[in-house]
Amino acid sequence: MDILYLLIPISVVLVGGIALILLWAVKHGQFEDMEGPAHRILLDDDSPVIPTVEPPADDPATLSQFDKKI
Repeated sequence: MDILYLLIPISVVLVGGIALILLWAVKHGQFEDMEGPAHRILLDDDSPVIPTVEPPADDPATLSQFDKKI
C-alpha cells in the first residue's frame, strides 16, 4: 500500500509531461499535413533519364538487316 503513495504521483507527473509534449507539438504545427507526404511520393512525375547509346551508322556489324545497303 505504501508503494501507491509513490506510484500515483509519478504517474500523474508522467501523464502531465506527455500532455505538455503533445500540446507543444500541436502548437508548432507537427500535425498539420499528415497525408501530403504520403500522396506526394505516389504522385511523383519525375521520369528517370535513361541514357541511350546509339551505334555508329557506318559500322556494318551494328546495322540491322533493314539498314544494310545492298
